[in-house]
Amino acid sequence: MDHITFLVAVVILTALAFDFTNGFHDTANAMATSVATGALRPRHAVLVSGVLNLAGAFLSTEVARTISGGIVSDGLVTPGMVFAGLIGAVLWNLTTWLLGLPSSSSHALFGGLIGAVWVGAGRAGVHFDEVIDKIILPAVASPLVAGLAALLSTRLAYRLTARGREASVDRGFRLGQIASASLVSLAHGTNDAQKTMGVITLTLISVGALAPGSGPPLWVIVSAGLTIGLGTCLGGWRIIRTMGRGLTDIRAPQGFTAESSSATVILTSAHLGFALSTTQVCSGAILGAGLGRRLSTVRWGIAARIAIAWCVTLPAAASVGAFASVVVVHGGTVGTVLVALAAVAAATFIVVVSRRHPVTSGNVNDAHTVTLRSDTAKAKA
Repeated sequence: MDHITFLVAVVILTALAFDFTNGFHDTANAMATSVATGALRPRHAVLVSGVLNLAGAFLSTEVARTISGGIVSDGLVTPGMVFAGLIGAVLWNLTTWLLGLPSSSSHALFGGLIGAVWVGAGRAGVHFDEVIDKIILPAVASPLVAGLAALLSTRLAYRLTARGREASVDRGFRLGQIASASLVSLAHGTNDAQKTMGVITLTLISVGALAPGSGPPLWVIVSAGLTIGLGTCLGGWRIIRTMGRGLTDIRAPQGFTAESSSATVILTSAHLGFALSTTQVCSGAILGAGLGRRLSTVRWGIAARIAIAWCVTLPAAASVGAFASVVVVHGGTVGTVLVALAAVAAATFIVVVSRRHPVTSGNVNDAHTVTLRSDTAKAKA
C-alpha cells in the first residue's frame, strides 16, 4: 500500500465514478426491450440487472488484461494520464445520457485513455495495432453480427409460432425474456466491469504496486463489480426509452431474440479478450430484430443519430482526455485539482439540465421524444 499516493487514490475514485456512469448508462443494453414489452417492471428490471452485473464481474479478467497491458504501454503511462483519460470518458457518458443516446461507454474510456497517453507519452505510448485489432475491428463487426443474428432468429421465431395465438406467443416470449435479459446483464458485467478493473490495474502497474502483466487483484474486482451494479440499479431511463421505444416497436419475440443474440456475442468476445461495446452490440441486435418482423417500423432517423454518436465518441473523449492530460502533466497537483473541479462543475451542470425534463421508471414507456427536427416538421404538416 506504500505505492497508493494521493494521485493514485484520485485515479481509483475517478475510475469507480466512470464505472458508476457506465452502469446507469448501459442498463438499457440488458433491460430496454424487457421494459418496453412489459416482460419486467422497470424497477424490477434494473434491480435484477444490477445484481447480475455484479456477478458477471467475477467470471473473467481477459478484457481487464487487454486494457491494463494491451492498448497502451504500461511502462510509459502515469497515473495523471489515466486520470485525464477517465475525465474524458465520464463527461462523455454524462453528455450522451442527457441526450438519451446509447453511445459506447467502452469507446469513451478507450478514447479518453488514448488521447491522454498520446499527448502525455507520445505515439509510442499507444499500441495502435492492438487498438485496431481489439477495438476498431470488433466495433465494426460486432453490431453487424448481432444484428444479422437477431434478424434471422426473429424471422425464425415468427415462422415457428405463426399458427399460435398471439397472446399465448407473447406471454411465452415474455417469460423467455426474463432469462435472456438476465443473461445480457451477466454478460455486461463480465465485459464492462472489467474495463474499470483494467484501468485501476494499469494505474497500479504504472506506480510499481503490481508487476507488469498482472491481472486485477481481488479488491479491484469486488469494487468494480459493486460500483457498476449500483450504477445499473439507478436505471438509465433516458437511454432505456431510446433503445426500447425509439429504434423500433419491440414485441416480446423480438425482445427475446435481440437479447439472446446480444448475450452470445458479448460473452464470446469477453472470452477472447475483445473489449467491445455492449451498447453497439445491443443496439445492432434491436435494429436487426426490428427488421426481422414484417411491417415493423424502424426509425432510421434515430438510428442515424445513434450511429453518429458511435463515430464521434472515441475522438470526442480523446480530445477531452488529451486536453486534460496537458493540464495534469504540466500542472502537477494544481493541474489535477483544476481538472477535477472543472469536471465536477460540468457534471453538476449536466445533472441540473436533466432535471428540466426528467425520465423516470414511471414515464419510461411513454411516447418516445427523441426525434429529428425533420420528423417533427413532417408531423406538423
